[in-house]
Amino acid sequence: MHAASTTELTWRKSSHSGNGTECVEVSDDLPGVVPVRDSKRKSGPIITFTGAAWTSFVDEIQSERIV
Repeated sequence: MHAASTTELTWRKSSHSGNGTECVEVSDDLPGVVPVRDSKRKSGPIITFTGAAWTSFVDEIQSERIV
């Protein structure tokens, strides 16, 4: 993915992030990959995960979450 294409993506934060300042944003716009960025640095670096890797990451985070 090149930098120019990131301006066309629709970004979202987790509904669990509330109004916190330590958030990541993800985009669902690219088939097969999940771009992730720091919500405070919108023009900063973007990490991309495969769909399977992102799902595994989210599942692991959710299993560790203390309610």
